[in-house]
Amino acid sequence: MTEKTSVEKTWKAYLNKIEPADRTAMELAKKRWNSVAKPIGSLGILEEDIIKIAGIRGNASGMKLDRSALAVMCADHGVVAEGVSQTGKDVTRIVAENFTKGETSTSKMCRISGTDLYPVDMGMDCEPTGQKEPDMHWILDRKVARGSGNIAREPAMSRTGCLQALLSGIDLAFRLKEMGYEILAAGEMGIGNTTPAAAMSAVLTGLPPEEATGRGAGLSDAGFEKKKKAVEMAVSRFYEKYPEYRNGTKEQYESGELSAVTVLAELGGFDLAGMTGLFLGGAAAKIPVLMDGFLSTVSGLLAVLIRKEAKDYMLASHISTEPAGAAVLQMLDLPAPLHMGMHLGEGSGAVAMIPLLRMGAKVYEEMSTFSDISVEQYVDYQEKGERP
Repeated sequence: MTEKTSVEKTWKAYLNKIEPADRTAMELAKKRWNSVAKPIGSLGILEEDIIKIAGIRGNASGMKLDRSALAVMCADHGVVAEGVSQTGKDVTRIVAENFTKGETSTSKMCRISGTDLYPVDMGMDCEPTGQKEPDMHWILDRKVARGSGNIAREPAMSRTGCLQALLSGIDLAFRLKEMGYEILAAGEMGIGNTTPAAAMSAVLTGLPPEEATGRGAGLSDAGFEKKKKAVEMAVSRFYEKYPEYRNGTKEQYESGELSAVTVLAELGGFDLAGMTGLFLGGAAAKIPVLMDGFLSTVSGLLAVLIRKEAKDYMLASHISTEPAGAAVLQMLDLPAPLHMGMHLGEGSGAVAMIPLLRMGAKVYEEMSTFSDISVEQYVDYQEKGERP
């Protein structure tokens, strides 16, 4: 069996593991919430997320979210050659190494939220520097190649390379669950990576490339023009190669007429593919995965287009200030509770959401019920289709 055939076979085997979340457990979780001695639905999206997590776990009791892990997928992008970023690609490795020392913004946030951070080398343009087993003090080596192609002029990855990155993300979700983590978060680090995310969001949402493109980590007006041009070149190159994808819709992708993997291989990068794999792996391993901002929601959308059931295992955290961020979340139809104007990346928004989910789980698990305090239970008029 050739390596290509083996990769394709493993890929299909993992996808076949993805099933819808347990609806019975979700119904029981909703009943539990409605029995808790507080106004029905008063914790809003937190209640919805806890119900969803019950469905993911297949159990409406023993709700625990004590152990959380953030996987930060790190990779370099050939499109940096088009002048789309303030800094050079060498910064990717510097920041990845700083994760292992606890010296990044997200590292500090993880300390407060009690989240373990694992930087993952998916495709940094350097020699392998990490190890093969997850360890917070070392970069995890899952390198597929030394950086992706310049999407303005060539594909980001081959299909096989893309699948290898997807499989690495899937494998990592299983490995982190085996290590005892109860919820995962997806993050990324890669200089220039908002450019491929903008190109893919333009194709996936139908937004014009210039409307899908933002300033990323901060660009001058001249740099912003270069970035918009690079995204336009990438999208035009893609449509020239695949004219049938023009004006594609979510329904077309889900019906199999178009391939989300092709979009990812042509216009993405190894970090984005790794995050997409983490979402698919969470679904296959039955563990919730939190999306961060723009890049991880694009990856989340790709995961859902690959397997629509993956949506059952994904939670949103915040709405990015990147122009296409809201459009991608709208296609996903997943509510993002946090509106903080963030655009840091690295999984920062997802990490900020974890303490809130723990609060929700605590109320769900430990709050007295109406019967416990001898008070008549609230009626869920919304469920009855009535106004209270």
